[in-house]
Amino acid sequence: MAGERAQRPSDFLPRRLPVEDDPLRPCPFCPGSHLEPVLECIGPDGEWDVRVVANLYPAFSGNEPMVVSHLGPVFTQAPASGVHDVIILARDHSVSWADLDGDHAARIMTAVKQRMAEHSLQPGLRYSQAVVNSGREAGASIEHPHGQLLSMPFIPGEAANELAGFARFQGNCLLCAVMDAEDEERHRVVYSDDRVVMLCPFWSGTPYEMLLIPRAHEIHLYGAADEDLAAMGRSVQLALSSLRWRLGDVAYNLMFHSAPFRTTADFHWHVHVVPKISTRGGFEMGSGVLINVVPPERAADDLRSSFAHA
Repeated sequence: MAGERAQRPSDFLPRRLPVEDDPLRPCPFCPGSHLEPVLECIGPDGEWDVRVVANLYPAFSGNEPMVVSHLGPVFTQAPASGVHDVIILARDHSVSWADLDGDHAARIMTAVKQRMAEHSLQPGLRYSQAVVNSGREAGASIEHPHGQLLSMPFIPGEAANELAGFARFQGNCLLCAVMDAEDEERHRVVYSDDRVVMLCPFWSGTPYEMLLIPRAHEIHLYGAADEDLAAMGRSVQLALSSLRWRLGDVAYNLMFHSAPFRTTADFHWHVHVVPKISTRGGFEMGSGVLINVVPPERAADDLRSSFAHA
């Protein structure tokens, strides 16, 4: 933690890069586009406001088994099989999750749940990662609000590290213990209700990152109760609104972490909210040591202020 470095003049600039190289190109996600196959359509009165389609340029595709082949003493490879869906978050091209009402946000979470559950039934797949990238700085290539769901036949490194962290914390759920401690101290809680706790984690590596935890202990997102999913959708909206109030129009990443398929290991599904307002320098990339210029206690205090001004 290096709070004094936050006074540098280049810190916390809003998004600057255009998302699309050709802004005149017809949007493939707006109503009237003919994307196939359409996997889910969710909305009231026969109109969709959340739609799931297959990614035309998937990172993972096919159903080849996860078999590693060796090309030499240090070269190994395996097929990138799996499933890659696109979740179109809204009909309106110019909105973000921060602009949506609670019912709409709940429908997004329902779409994520249904697709994760569908992927979990495919025998060769082991893990599913849902993400939302907003802004070119966060990795988006299409401006229309959308997310992605990628399911793969292996457990990626970040998920494996989280599983190991839960396993080391024996005797209780790691995130249940975090919620209990933060509920008592309130130093890093941004918002909480009877279903979700939103906080700036003690171990924050980047400024204003947030962790959203459902109070109900469930290892799989697709096993969560509908009421908890709706509350999480609303909490994501509140988190993004608070970031916009405090930092302006910044790029961000949402990452939805659920336990690997068919596992009974210790875990508690949750959501990471990471604004892209700083970059990692050579020291951070070379050492793996992150320098956070906004301590989480200060970040939580700043973000709580947004609710007082709502």
